[in-house]
Amino acid sequence: MSPLDISLADLIARLDEEFPDANELSRISEARLRAQTLSHLGDQLIDHYVSKAKQTGASWTEIGDAIGVSKQAAQQRHAPPFERYTNLNRHSIVLAQEAARTHKHDSIGTEHLLLGLLGEPQGLAYELLIAKTESEQRIRDAIEEAMPPAGKKAPRGHIAFRPESKEVIEQARRAADDLGHDWVGTEHTLLGLIRVEESPAAQILRNLGFTSDELRETIKTEITKRSAVRDRQ
Repeated sequence: MSPLDISLADLIARLDEEFPDANELSRISEARLRAQTLSHLGDQLIDHYVSKAKQTGASWTEIGDAIGVSKQAAQQRHAPPFERYTNLNRHSIVLAQEAARTHKHDSIGTEHLLLGLLGEPQGLAYELLIAKTESEQRIRDAIEEAMPPAGKKAPRGHIAFRPESKEVIEQARRAADDLGHDWVGTEHTLLGLIRVEESPAAQILRNLGFTSDELRETIKTEITKRSAVRDRQ
């Protein structure tokens, strides 16, 4: 028996009892779904205690050691989605939510995230967008063309992210990690947007002349340049 007093035999017996007439292939599919549920519950259990540990002042290095992974791996898997986000990037997320509300959409799409970046002119993403296109209005027009029809009523309260927007958030964190940055800025969100290739925002960015590799190198160069300037000050 495991520490949770759950055995493989128990799981098999319960599945067989609930699906007495299913064939073995159908039971494989059901077993896969249950395995995913158990995995998600396990992650949530770890997340709960990671949060408690952070509240007591534990570092990500200590948490990684406790889990048995590196500091970076612990952050990637168990850090809250926006923990490493800069204030400017968090503000762009708020603006994305308001863009969805203004358009009476009940979820936040990648096109709303792109509008959020345009609404934060102090962010590096805004600078990169304007430097490439030379026109904020051109970008806004392209976004408006890609927008779904407006809904009947503006939603109230929290607005959920669409699946592709959740993937953008994850890709933004990965982009920051790939570049060796311990923050997630608007520039990383911009890179996350183009990395989710089938999303409306990625299509808009490609139509405006952006490519993922070029954007990554531009961000890398710009951050290096800014770091050098700060070091000389």
